[in-house]
Amino acid sequence: MTREMNDNIDANGEQPAEIKWAGNPQQVCYVGFWARVMASIVDSFILVLISWPLLLALYGKEYLEFEQLVAGPADFLISWVFPVVAVIAFWLYKQATPGKMLVNAKIVDAKTGNKPTRGQCILRYFGYFLSIIPFGYGMLSVGWDKKKQGWHDKLANTVVIRNYPAES
Repeated sequence: MTREMNDNIDANGEQPAEIKWAGNPQQVCYVGFWARVMASIVDSFILVLISWPLLLALYGKEYLEFEQLVAGPADFLISWVFPVVAVIAFWLYKQATPGKMLVNAKIVDAKTGNKPTRGQCILRYFGYFLSIIPFGYGMLSVGWDKKKQGWHDKLANTVVIRNYPAES
């Protein structure tokens, strides 16, 4: 995780922070608001590319005219369960969704720098809902928080950092 930083600013214009994980001082860059917005847009686009063709194949064009929140059991599984399982699985196995991978970011335990636990990932995902309830304030807080944590990160005790290749 260590990386030489020129004038304490990395190539993305982010200020590195020195922290101690497992007793070893390391420099990390917390990923800011706009990179995380871009990652979310990419992830949402991928989810739509997967779910909409399935939903249209199962329900036809009438799906677009349904007024209820859930059109049926398949809609519930594809629109609600699949995103939860997919996102948490990516966090567990890759420490990042495809969008976060695109912006060179990964999620780590805030205290140890290790992979987040299953419990942390689940708490972080459902923490998104708490973060958006008060006009998105919990998400927006990534923009001014010292460690670039949203409420969902604070709740799960995680941080999002730049994923730099290991130096040899």
